[in-house]
Amino acid sequence: MHIAMWSGPRNLSTAMMYSFAARGDCAVVDEPFYAAYLAVTGLQHPMRDAIMAAQSQDPTRVVGQLLGPVPAQKPHFYQKHMAQHMIPGVPRDWVNELTNVFLIRHPARVAASFSAKYDNPTLADIGFVQQVELYEQLVAVGQSPVVIDSADIRRNPEAMLRRLCAAIGLDWTPAMLSWPRGGHVDDGVWAAHWYAAVHDSTGFAPAEGPLPELEGARAALAEVAMPAYERLRAVKLRLA
Repeated sequence: MHIAMWSGPRNLSTAMMYSFAARGDCAVVDEPFYAAYLAVTGLQHPMRDAIMAAQSQDPTRVVGQLLGPVPAQKPHFYQKHMAQHMIPGVPRDWVNELTNVFLIRHPARVAASFSAKYDNPTLADIGFVQQVELYEQLVAVGQSPVVIDSADIRRNPEAMLRRLCAAIGLDWTPAMLSWPRGGHVDDGVWAAHWYAAVHDSTGFAPAEGPLPELEGARAALAEVAMPAYERLRAVKLRLA
C-alpha cells in the first residue's frame, strides 16, 4: 500500500512519520517535493541550499519514485507530504493512485507555531487551501480520503491510530505508539532546523491546552485559514 499523508507545517506530521516507521512494515519518505517546491517558487527557506542538493528538483521524477516499488522491499510506503508543495508546476493527478489521508490542525496553533520559525507566512505557506483542493479532487474521482485531527491523536493516540488503521485497511500494532529518541534515518536534511522537539520525544505529546491568543498578522492568518480547516474538520475521524 502507498499511503500519502497530507499535512501543513507545524502539525504532527513528523511524529506520524515516526509512528508509521515504527511499525516495521512501512518504508517512509520525508517531504519528497520540498526541493522541487523551492526550485519553482524561489522561496528562501532555512537550509535552502542543502535541501536543493539533497533531493531531486524535478517533480515528474519525484512522482515516479513515489508510485514505484516500495523501498527496502517493505509491504507499505508511507509518504509524508506538505500540501503547500502542490503548487502550479507540480502535478497532482498521481495522488489519485494512492491511499490518501489528511492531517489537520487548528489554524491558530499553526499560525502561532509556524510564524515563530518563519517570517511573515501567508495562507499559501501553511497548506490549508491546498489540502481542501486535494481532498475535493479525490472525492471527485470517487475516493473517500480520510481526515484526522492532530488534536484528537494527542488526546488519545491509541484510539485514533486504531481508527486510522481501520479506515485505510491496515492492521493495528501498538508499535505505532513509540519510537527511539533522536530522529529517524529518513529525516529530511532540514530536520536540524525544524525537528528539535520530536527528536527529543519517544511518543506522542499529551493533549494541548487552550488555543493561543493571537494578534495582528498571526490572527489574520488564522482567520483566513479557518474555512478550509472547518471544511475538513466536518468529515474527520471521530471516536465512537
